[in-house]
Amino acid sequence: MKLNLRLHVSGLMMAMLFVLLTAFSASARPASIREDEKAPAAAAKKATVMRGRASWYGREHQGRRTSSGERFDRNKYTCAHKTLPFGTKLRVSNPETGESVVVRVTDRGPFRHQRILDLSEVAARPLGIVTHGAVSVVAEVVAPETPLGPTDAPADLATLAADSTVAVGLLADIRPGSSEAEDVTLTPEPEATYVIQAGTFGDVRNARAVMDKIQSVEPKLLVTTVATNTPDGKTLNRVLVGRFATPAEADAVRLRLSRIGVAGLVRQGENL
Repeated sequence: MKLNLRLHVSGLMMAMLFVLLTAFSASARPASIREDEKAPAAAAKKATVMRGRASWYGREHQGRRTSSGERFDRNKYTCAHKTLPFGTKLRVSNPETGESVVVRVTDRGPFRHQRILDLSEVAARPLGIVTHGAVSVVAEVVAPETPLGPTDAPADLATLAADSTVAVGLLADIRPGSSEAEDVTLTPEPEATYVIQAGTFGDVRNARAVMDKIQSVEPKLLVTTVATNTPDGKTLNRVLVGRFATPAEADAVRLRLSRIGVAGLVRQGENL
């Protein structure tokens, strides 16, 4: 009986000693090891952000089948990336202007110069890519349920743009003897021929009132008046908004104006 009791007590003491040694070992680990355990999470976060040059493609590819099998539509918010899975959504931002759009990966590319993305025409326009041919951007992987189209820029956009640890395009992507000017030549900006006619007024003051209303809400839009004379000598003042490359682009702006009480019609330049 005494022997069993001694064995029982001895077993309890060994168990308590094991627990104490394990706790001491965990608390005594160097801080550097504990920090290293966090590294994979930090690295994963960095892997979702890229910075580099982005270009665009539009009319010359309209309707062609992309690498994913979808038909390319320059009026949809899509992009090409070399390796990201098809369907991945990216928030692409221009650090210079603070403009951002969300796009979906449907194609492979770009395969020239130090580029990380090719954006569809409608996605490239707000970022200034259509005007300049290519611009420096920051691209982040976002949740699958994120809506496509223009969006707010990330609060830390300036930090991301200057962060040297964020992934950048590879120099190996640059073709010897090529230049960015070549890209701009190959993908010229489509001729902007569509406008929104936002009213016709006999009194120029009424035309100016509509112009002021539009510009108070949409200061970046080009708004002008065109005066014409009728056969009976009266002057009519038409308010015209913008110059757009496609009817779809013009119609999107027309819908925004209708929400502030400005009715308009999309017209083509030669039919004005």
